[in-house]
Amino acid sequence: MTTVKKISLGKKGPLVSKLGLGCMRMSPVWGGPSRDEAESIATIQQALDNGINFLNTGDFYGAGHNELLVGKAVKGRRDDAFISVKFGAIFYGSQMLGLDLRPIAIKNFVNYSLVRLGIDTIDLYQPCRLDNSVPMEDVIGTVADLIKEGKVRHLGVSEVTANQLRKAHSIHPVTALEIGYSLADRQIESDLLPTARELGIGVVAFANTAEGLLTGDLKAPLPANAYQLHFSRFQGDNLVKNLEKVEVLKKIAADKGCTPTQLAIAWVNTQDEHMMPLVSMSSRSRLPENMKAMELTFSQAELDTLNTNFAPGAILGGTYLHR
Repeated sequence: MTTVKKISLGKKGPLVSKLGLGCMRMSPVWGGPSRDEAESIATIQQALDNGINFLNTGDFYGAGHNELLVGKAVKGRRDDAFISVKFGAIFYGSQMLGLDLRPIAIKNFVNYSLVRLGIDTIDLYQPCRLDNSVPMEDVIGTVADLIKEGKVRHLGVSEVTANQLRKAHSIHPVTALEIGYSLADRQIESDLLPTARELGIGVVAFANTAEGLLTGDLKAPLPANAYQLHFSRFQGDNLVKNLEKVEVLKKIAADKGCTPTQLAIAWVNTQDEHMMPLVSMSSRSRLPENMKAMELTFSQAELDTLNTNFAPGAILGGTYLHR
């Protein structure tokens, strides 16, 4: 059986798989369809069988459905899984209403998460974002209190700035930063990624294919019902010019005998020994492909071509990652 290698999450963090499993798309999120629950559970369990122990969920994914799903999958094998939970987002149906980061809310959120997951302790607990609605000292301090109480093991943060990361780490040691990162979204390279490295914080990198742009499957124009049309990079001439860039990725992938998606994941994987590509999967058929991506390496010429073609700012238009 093939197993994914383990790394420390940050310089002094816990041992986790170098590839993470994003569970969000197993639930109806933002108006999306429901997945086959039995297949989703089987996917999580097969991932665990193959050494992928990092499971990423959120208490607002499917209004708790995702945590219940993960809980069913890890029942009887808790020690095989490292469970990361995001909190703070308030949804009504498919509409995000905002954040609730008050200490009293966080203490309420964590209790519901523990019950839905069927566990005693969450391995990594993190606000999904930070804003100025509640002082950071209160948000991070509350998670620190939960760590002292034994309900949480490690503090994480998600989608923050370099200054926010530094401040959070000064209040309580941050184990991991979850952030969008891909060949098409490289803005963290200027200050956030160097800050994480300086502080010894692990990076959990999601959206490796940039909302599907780097899969090589998209054609302009997109269907009228495509969710990507909410983002300017998928609209009009932006998409046409961006897909020209993707042709370079497709050629390198073809020459290496892999898919553009595998290449995009592999590029993220090779950026740092303490960086974990977080890949969403909802069927077992995706596991071999994504695991094989972790074995890919690049020649210097290939890296030079990719870094030139996908230099920061080369992809036109934004996504929510450019808030």
